[in-house]
Amino acid sequence: MNIGADIPAGLVRQRIEDLQAVMRHEQLDAFLITQNVDLYYYSGSMQNGYMFIPSIGEATFYVRRSVQRAKLETAVRVAELGAFRRFGQTLRQDYGALFRLDAALRIAADLDVLPAQSYVKLTEVLSLDGQSALVDGSAHIRRQRMIKSAWEISRIESAARAVAEALEASLPELREGISELAWMARVEYELRIRGHIGMMRMRGYNQEITTGMVISGAAAAVPTYFDGPAGGLGLGAASPQSVSRSLIQRNEPILIDIGCCIDGYVIDQTRTAVIGALPENLMRAYEVSEALIQAAEKEMLPGTLCSKLYEDALATCAAEGLSAHFMGFGADQAKFLGHGIGLEIDEWPVLAKGFDIPLQAGMVIAVEPKFTFPGQGVVGIENSYFITNQGPQALTRSKTGLIVLP
Repeated sequence: MNIGADIPAGLVRQRIEDLQAVMRHEQLDAFLITQNVDLYYYSGSMQNGYMFIPSIGEATFYVRRSVQRAKLETAVRVAELGAFRRFGQTLRQDYGALFRLDAALRIAADLDVLPAQSYVKLTEVLSLDGQSALVDGSAHIRRQRMIKSAWEISRIESAARAVAEALEASLPELREGISELAWMARVEYELRIRGHIGMMRMRGYNQEITTGMVISGAAAAVPTYFDGPAGGLGLGAASPQSVSRSLIQRNEPILIDIGCCIDGYVIDQTRTAVIGALPENLMRAYEVSEALIQAAEKEMLPGTLCSKLYEDALATCAAEGLSAHFMGFGADQAKFLGHGIGLEIDEWPVLAKGFDIPLQAGMVIAVEPKFTFPGQGVVGIENSYFITNQGPQALTRSKTGLIVLP
């Protein structure tokens, strides 16, 4: 049964068939999906277990918990995982032709996110020794997920509408003396009642992100481990990014970098606000950020190399004398202009040096030119775009331009 499923059953089947075509081309015998987000992408369910996809034939979602829930959510064959130590035997029973004794198997897995201990245990349980191997197939997954279906775009558009409405509803509460934390709580409330699941997922190891970053003044320029141009004081060493209890002041930049996740799919958007007026150097940098995103919009056509967009932005920053402040400052500068979004906030492609793949219709990319000034703050803008054959289509809905509050 496929009762109450988020992802249409036909789309799930198409994704599996597309991955199987890649497997046959790459001479892979099967794919083992282990990570929650990947499980959701290929099954429509995020229950605990493993999904086994042969290069030819029917896929099976082996579920530890909850088997009942998985059967309600996915049209893929569901089986109880049972004792993990017997998983290899279970696969040999279900896929006897594949696991014949004389076969040297190449089974791909999402090794970029699979813990080392789990990898070792799976290798032992599946008895993949000698000529057989568990190989890294994560790049195949990430390439497939770059291209979004119409259903996926509709989910991202829903998230974009929620962000725009939540921001508009929250702005009247943004005033001098309110804390970053208090105003962010208001934004999060507005997002939640519009369907935000309350989290934003990332693929990168040890990378985490909250609903977003609302950080004002010098606090925004405080660096942190997060791979982005703005850090924020956060609420302490255990949460060293985003909002703090600092009070928002007049005539300082307020970076409003917020997202929303609906049905698993995210939108990413940044606006800059000020109560009063920005200092002259920050205002100039903000104007350059708008010029950079407008220039990127003109270049975001199928066939343009992702790396070229970044290199062109670097050239503009150098001409404007802002290279030292672009996407961070000093040793903490982020080395990209934008990134793919979808089920995770850090999907492929990346607009960065060395990412020499051409844009394709169906990609969704967040472009975020920002400038960091230690002691003063961060200014910039971020829009998310759907790449079409006719050019980029903005998915973010909030008005562009500096938000000036009295």
